[in-house]
Amino acid sequence: MSRMSLAELRDTLPDYATDTKVNLDKVIGNSTLPDGIVWGTALACAYAARNGTVLRAFDAEARQRLSAESVSAAKAAGSIMAMNNVFYRAKDMLADPEYDSLPAKLRMQVTARPGVDKELFELWALAVSAISGCQRCLELHEQVLRRNGTSRETVHEALRIASVVHAAAVTVEAEEALAEGGA
Repeated sequence: MSRMSLAELRDTLPDYATDTKVNLDKVIGNSTLPDGIVWGTALACAYAARNGTVLRAFDAEARQRLSAESVSAAKAAGSIMAMNNVFYRAKDMLADPEYDSLPAKLRMQVTARPGVDKELFELWALAVSAISGCQRCLELHEQVLRRNGTSRETVHEALRIASVVHAAAVTVEAEEALAEGGA
């Protein structure tokens, strides 16, 4: 499949998703934050949102704005947090504190050496955790970020990016499903 730009992605959204269209521009396209924050967060979130069309659009945009190392690290954030969010959210759902005494025994080396600034990777992990709904991961990454000097406003912007990417992915996925079904 061909890759589309953010503008093309926005234009494919139906009229009922006007708020999402506007927010793609407002929150992502016209952000005043550094590209590493905006496009790395958007790409990691596109991985978490699991829609191929949206992922390809954000991947194409990120490759134009980020280094190859940053693109790879954003993908790694999406990948590792897919595992961690399920694992830690499930342990919390079990509501048995004894599970917290058991070691994860899952390889998570990329979190120690992500190939980019650790705070940037933490921000991407936080945004992915918001999409996945893992409270423990969300709180942990926010605490690390705040302790290391990341502002609440930057954390807030990452959450806004996550919400807009997720909304675009849900909308595109629904429209693709309807189109396949002949609706």
